[in-house]
Parts: sequence; C-alpha cells; structure tokens
Amino acid sequence: MPTQIVSAQRIINAEPHEVFEVLTDASLHHVIDGSGTVRSPSGKVDRLTLGSRFGMKMKLGIPYTISSEVVEFERDKRIAWAHIGGHRWRYELEAVEGGTRVTESFDWSTAIAPKGIELLHYPRRHIPNMERTLENLDAFLQNRRHSIT
Repeated sequence: MPTQIVSAQRIINAEPHEVFEVLTDASLHHVIDGSGTVRSPSGKVDRLTLGSRFGMKMKLGIPYTISSEVVEFERDKRIAWAHIGGHRWRYELEAVEGGTRVTESFDWSTAIAPKGIELLHYPRRHIPNMERTLENLDAFLQNRRHSIT
C-alpha cells in the first residue's frame, strides 16, 4: 500500500518544550499557519492535551468553522489532531544539535474518504503550506525570544 503521509521538516533554534508550547496553544495556530486558511479560534481555547476539542474559524474561498480533536499527544514530542474528515495534522519534535527538528505531516491514512483527498490533490498541495508553517513557527519563536531579551 502506498504511503498516505506527506511531511515537511525544519530545524528550529528552540528547545522542544518551547516549540510544543506554541503548538498546544490553538490561539496561536493562525499566527503560524502557512496555508492562509486558518483565521482564529472559535470559542474559548484551553491548552491542548489528548482528547481536547477545539474549533477554528477558517476561510478557503468561503468562511467556515471546523472542529478538531487532539488524537495523539506526547508532551514535547508529538501532537496530532483530526476533524470530522478523519485525516490528521501531526507535529513531531526531536531534540537535535542546534535546536529541534520539527516534522509536520498531513496523514490521510485515517481519512473517511482518502481517494477524495487524493483526487483533490491535497497531499501535494499541502507540502508548500507545511514548509511555510514551519518557517512561520521558526520566525514566531525567534521574534518572541528577541522581544524577551
């Protein structure tokens, strides 16, 4: 069976717990989003943990709201969420020389309609968006570090 995961990686000059802190704060997702579709949280958003449900206001042509649930969680190492479509957005963190290797993945192996995702070319289209997200995450962390010092 062909893999149903596409990923992007970047080494970010920050500790894994610093990166994880941003990823588990859904109120910051629109700040780091590289797709241009995430607008803002919908409703109150607590720090994300396994089983957390959260909503995001989105815009892809037309505005809409999507609800997601955190389905994978290992503090400072991995977080993933899925919405009604079943596919997952996953971040994996690994401490390396120079900071943290962050891998963002779009995993449609758990989707309810994986062929539809492929027909719409989402996997290929998501790669540059993930690369921009990791770039934005890096910039956010560096800017925050400089504003503290």
